[in-house]
Amino acid sequence: MIRLIGYFFGIGTAFALLMAAGVAVYLGHITKDLPDYEVLAKYEPPVTTRIHASDGALMGEFARERRLYLPIQAVPDRVKAAFLSAEDKNFYNHPGVDLTGLGRAVITNLRNMGSGRRPVGASTITQQVAKNFLLTSNQTYDRKIREMILAFRIEQAYSKDRILELYVNEIFFGLGAYGVAGAALTYFNKSVNELTVAEAAYLAALPKGPSNYHPFRYTDRAIERRNWVIDQMVDNGYVSREEGTKAKAEPLGVTPRRNGNYVFAGEYFTEEVRREIISRYGENALYEGGLSVRTTLDPKLQRLARKAMQHGLLKYDTLRGYRGPVKNISVDGDWGKALSEVKGLDDVPEWQLAVVLDSSASGLTVGLQPKRQASGDIVKEREQGTVAKDDMSFAMRHLVNGQRVKANSPADVLKPGDVVFVEPKQGAEGSYMLRQPPEVSGGLVAMDPHTGRVLAMVGGFSYSESEFNRATQAMRQPGSSFKPFVYAAALDNGYTPASVIMDGPITIKVGNTTWTPKNYDGKSAGPATLRSGIERSRNLMTVRLANDMGMKLVAEYAERFGLYDHLAPYLPMALGSGETTVMRMVSAYSVMANGGRQIKPSLIDRIQDRYGKTVFKHDDRGCEACVATEWSDQPEPELTDNSEQVLDPMTAYQITSMMEGVVIRGTAMTLAELGRPIAGKTGTTNDEKDAWFVGYTPNLVMGLYMGFDKPQGLGKGSTGGGLAAPIFKEFMGDAMKGMPIVDFKVPEGMKLIAINRKTGMRASKGDGGTIVEAFKPGTGPADSYWIIGMGEDGGNGSGAALSPRASQAITQGGGGLY
Repeated sequence: MIRLIGYFFGIGTAFALLMAAGVAVYLGHITKDLPDYEVLAKYEPPVTTRIHASDGALMGEFARERRLYLPIQAVPDRVKAAFLSAEDKNFYNHPGVDLTGLGRAVITNLRNMGSGRRPVGASTITQQVAKNFLLTSNQTYDRKIREMILAFRIEQAYSKDRILELYVNEIFFGLGAYGVAGAALTYFNKSVNELTVAEAAYLAALPKGPSNYHPFRYTDRAIERRNWVIDQMVDNGYVSREEGTKAKAEPLGVTPRRNGNYVFAGEYFTEEVRREIISRYGENALYEGGLSVRTTLDPKLQRLARKAMQHGLLKYDTLRGYRGPVKNISVDGDWGKALSEVKGLDDVPEWQLAVVLDSSASGLTVGLQPKRQASGDIVKEREQGTVAKDDMSFAMRHLVNGQRVKANSPADVLKPGDVVFVEPKQGAEGSYMLRQPPEVSGGLVAMDPHTGRVLAMVGGFSYSESEFNRATQAMRQPGSSFKPFVYAAALDNGYTPASVIMDGPITIKVGNTTWTPKNYDGKSAGPATLRSGIERSRNLMTVRLANDMGMKLVAEYAERFGLYDHLAPYLPMALGSGETTVMRMVSAYSVMANGGRQIKPSLIDRIQDRYGKTVFKHDDRGCEACVATEWSDQPEPELTDNSEQVLDPMTAYQITSMMEGVVIRGTAMTLAELGRPIAGKTGTTNDEKDAWFVGYTPNLVMGLYMGFDKPQGLGKGSTGGGLAAPIFKEFMGDAMKGMPIVDFKVPEGMKLIAINRKTGMRASKGDGGTIVEAFKPGTGPADSYWIIGMGEDGGNGSGAALSPRASQAITQGGGGLY
């Protein structure tokens, strides 16, 4: 008997050894190519890049996985408790694998064999970290065993808090959100510190299957799962039973955070920053790098710029009549559903879409586009309103087959089913005014002339309608707003504001043909000073001046100012026929505003990486004294301005003073009503295709143009002074409200001398028609009357012959008018 027992014992031992050997071989095979868990120490998940305005307001977020990485110390205990209760209540006590839970899962799976039910996993948080970071999601026993082995190794290498940190930052929550911080913002528009018990429990319920507990598609199922998590939190002692009961009574309360831009009217600016980051660092850095970008945008100035530009565009557009409805839909039955599918202008919240339900001689009855719930479904209520005839008066002149026709009744303009834009009428509930997006567009930039920081940018009427940024991408002819650079080149090279030029007819040979430029009014005024030429925007004087000093010099200055990369040195270019952008124009005017220093326009102040290290800053001025370790009665440190001086400061003041005259006496006199020192210049291109104004105070430069995207005439008499200057006036009036009045600084050494406005010679005491002019040291009014541009015979003279390329520039619309 003993021998028999020994026999069986030997067989058992041998079998056990064989089994152990088999297990060892199997485990060796399983573990030979296990991933290196040490990579978790260098874990850098894709993180959302966030763009902020200058005041810290969030402008936009860019991410492939919407995630904000939080160290575990920043995750509230209540939120951690929710995840531990939902996923792994013994997390802080097991070695990576919960043997008790695993046993229960094995028994459950044995019972469910053949039932078709999905096997129960019983994975711990550590196992989920191993799976999510290092393995696939295949439902196999091999993968499960590899997961357990990795879990043991991870537990030995990392602390429990580090493992939990990896878990809560990596997991997917649905709705495009990754990590608990991203999920809190996405689902509740809150930080994790603001989450209630119910909200934390719902987020903890989601990793099990986000699509199964969708807040709108499967609301009951989601609440049931959330309540189960709350019960677990109560059973585990994390919250009291009273708190749990109260939390379970709450609705889900999911309010998805909208994507896109968050600073009002900042869409064009945000998109421009997005493109710049991609050009600097690439797409992966933008969408995965977790950059923190502080931009130069001033939200207040941005709102004012947008308002002024829209007012100007709408004023021009409405004076030219109504072009018709957005589209036509059926109003039989529920018109709200069809209307809800029509795309409106998301970034023009003052307007909303409506459908005409009835039109008569007195006005319109309209149905308003239904609002959408958080789920995306439209509300059941249908709102109506009225548009009185007087509130759509501009539409009484509507276009039919391209011809403007006067209507006698609103019914002649719109019919039931027409979809239109309306705006609520202030102080009259239920009443609306008819609106239409303008066909004409334009671009605007406001900048700090001392730093190049772009404070506001408007790229068109609506980003939702067109993403093309006319402030940076549209190449337009600046017309007469280019003339200050011609005059600045002259003042920097021996001419004075009192130099006299002939304002008279001039004919220039162009191959076998001739070019005869004209002033806007078709007249000429005879000899006049440089100041008079720029104040009255005289084309003939500008051409003569450019011809006298040479277009190569003008081209050199235009390139030095950053206005062009290369300007062809042909005379038509002196009248602004070369194409450039609003951004470049404003940057170039900033040089004159800041005393002649070159500036680099910038949309970004600073970029930090995911760890808070500054990787870019716009302000690169040096300050050696700023790093002093102690104070020893030394003077305050000063920043060293290392920008290039591209224009004599005295020249900058002279051209500024001359452009102040444009506002006081010239083509922009409407701005004199602001009662502030303002310098600027209007511009109008051939056939009135573009209307410009660029101007500045001592601390703010703003420039804009108005024109059609496909260039066409704005209409006879549509000048920069009439269309663009009023937009500048509205913006600057609002922007400067409450600000102290500051004069332009006169450089030391300049002489202020009274001269005769007509002759440019020194004025005698008591003479009329005088003006105080600024002269550089060693210069002054002429002692004798001399006219630049006079022929040897005393006639008006003529210019040089032009090349074929100059001829082409002329035929393509060369030159500014006014």
